Amino acid sequence: MKINELLLNALQHRRTYYSITDKSPVSDKELEEVLNFTILNTPSAFNSQSTRLALLLNANHKKLWQITKRKLEKIVPKDNFSATEMKINSFEAGYGTILFYEDQQIVQKLQEQFSTYKDNFPIWSHQTSAMHQFTIWVLLEEMGFGASLQHYNPLIDEDVQNEWNINPDWKLIAEMPFGLPSAYPDKKEFLPLDDRIKIFP
Repeated sequence: MKINELLLNALQHRRTYYSITDKSPVSDKELEEVLNFTILNTPSAFNSQSTRLALLLNANHKKLWQITKRKLEKIVPKDNFSATEMKINSFEAGYGTILFYEDQQIVQKLQEQFSTYKDNFPIWSHQTSAMHQFTIWVLLEEMGFGASLQHYNPLIDEDVQNEWNINPDWKLIAEMPFGLPSAYPDKKEFLPLDDRIKIFP
């Protein structure tokens, strides 16, 4: 069976970009279509459809990283804060940010409905979110964006929830800042395949 070459290239070219600008190669409508496509077509454990997304653009995008910076300023030693500030500024310099959530009400209902797997549903929920994250990451890169995946939750959870009136049942899992790349990642290093894959014919 031959795998579609375009798909292989898309997966191979997905990288982490820290140098991004506030330019976009596509319309905001096309961004919305990517999120809609991902929500409709990405699998979820028990078909839970528990993933929720929030797209922050323009002033909303910048406000997210200003919130993050203020929260970090309270806990990072002053001597080390300049490096932290530079990193957050690099995210704020982008075009937008996608927030990935998991609806805890759905997770809890599944725990009640299938008590045998109760302890697994939070894990499966994170795996569901990860599939959505990866799908969007690949699609953004195919559109010409550079993106990275960040995890400033739960530090920013409450402030973000209050600022954008996010449903309290939604748990923040990750943040994905994106924009037009202004620099490209270094060559990726790989561990030996023999240490990572075992095949038993």
